[in-house]
Amino acid sequence: MTKPTYSKKVQRKALIASLVGSSIEYYDYLLYGAVAALVFNKLFFPNFDPTVGLLMALASFGLPYFFRPLGGVIFSHIGDKLGRKKSLVLTLGIMGVSTAFIGLLPTYDMIGIWAPILLVSLRLIQGVAVGGEWGGAVLLAVEYSDEKKKGFAGSIPMMGAAVGIILGTGTMSLMRLLPDAQFLAWGWRIPFVLSLVLVLLGIWIRGSLDETPDFQAAQKEGKIPKLPIVTTFKHHWREIILTTGAKAIETAPFYMFATFGISYATNTLSMPENTVLNAITIGTLSSLLFIPLAGMVSDRIGRKKVFFIGSMSVTLFAIPYFMLLSNRTMLTLTVAVLIGYALWSIITAVLGTMFSEMFNPEVRYTGISVGYQLGAAIFGGTMPLVATALITKFNGSWLPAAVYLMILGIMSMICVALIKTRPNQDTGAKSGNDFEKEVALLKSHLQTRINQAPSKITNP
Repeated sequence: MTKPTYSKKVQRKALIASLVGSSIEYYDYLLYGAVAALVFNKLFFPNFDPTVGLLMALASFGLPYFFRPLGGVIFSHIGDKLGRKKSLVLTLGIMGVSTAFIGLLPTYDMIGIWAPILLVSLRLIQGVAVGGEWGGAVLLAVEYSDEKKKGFAGSIPMMGAAVGIILGTGTMSLMRLLPDAQFLAWGWRIPFVLSLVLVLLGIWIRGSLDETPDFQAAQKEGKIPKLPIVTTFKHHWREIILTTGAKAIETAPFYMFATFGISYATNTLSMPENTVLNAITIGTLSSLLFIPLAGMVSDRIGRKKVFFIGSMSVTLFAIPYFMLLSNRTMLTLTVAVLIGYALWSIITAVLGTMFSEMFNPEVRYTGISVGYQLGAAIFGGTMPLVATALITKFNGSWLPAAVYLMILGIMSMICVALIKTRPNQDTGAKSGNDFEKEVALLKSHLQTRINQAPSKITNP
């Protein structure tokens, strides 16, 4: 494909647009997780046993993950058919409005059963929106970047989840400085409503960019399929299965270290809520360093190698994570989250670029979105609920939850071992074919010099 080229300034703008939009989307989406264990079980599910109320609040957090694949299908169709830009602006706007409405919802005491019904409905809309966001944000970064820097470029939007967590838990920590009565009455609502300001900023930044070079090239050459989802499942069903499985070890620990970590530390270990939120905010900061660093490393040694390093590390850390939490101190909690997010960062940094290298441009948005969101639905949104249920079933023992995470790690590594990237696709590390081409080119150059040598001798 002949792709239009853009200046470094435009490429940087694309990276900023992908990061800002992704961060806002995940701030809106993950804010719910930070509040679920602190507020929603009290205000929207109050007529239940505390443990049952918590499980229902976490279930309302996890249920929308099963709507994320639907969002991936809807918005990836728009992204592969009409353009990445149109899809990204739509997802950001829908997410912002639904988040603001959550902050304005009346509680159970005010309108009864309609309160949890409306809460879950808005949460489902969030799930649909974020399901279409991720693929577009990754492609905005990767498809604008130079071939040798795709690993780094693809890691930038992956920082959005970490930035979203920092913004979400940071604002909730500020609100927790209020007296409990005021926090439950109105304090928790402020971060939800303020998201509208961030959304307008994100739409403005994204709206100023052209469509990505890869999409423009596919459009110019008439390769846009009528139904991208049909084409994807017809020719790339194997890749969909593998990306779904590979996603498990990236999404499960993220929600174990964040959403489940908040509920486990506050409800099971009886640690102060503000202490837990501060520890997660501090711990998540480490990912802002490790994600782009791991992305740059993948441009040198390849995506798979970096993924295996991260996956093995997270798998081995599952048991030490809970051992550190069990000490019930601010220091060990912070250390556990710091290490956890540093290791998780290695995996998430390469996931977007690795997935994008498995699909042709004309179905790339659909391919990476469906696999990624299916994995998030099956293994991510369910993680807080599964871990809580396992610990409850086994009389407070955290070992089954740790073993569950380790099993997911092994499964993901098997899936990635089976992944094949597209022919001639740069993966960050030189293949044997690349070296053969370089050797052949060198031989050709030397032969030319040898052939020229006699003429230079006779004609000094």
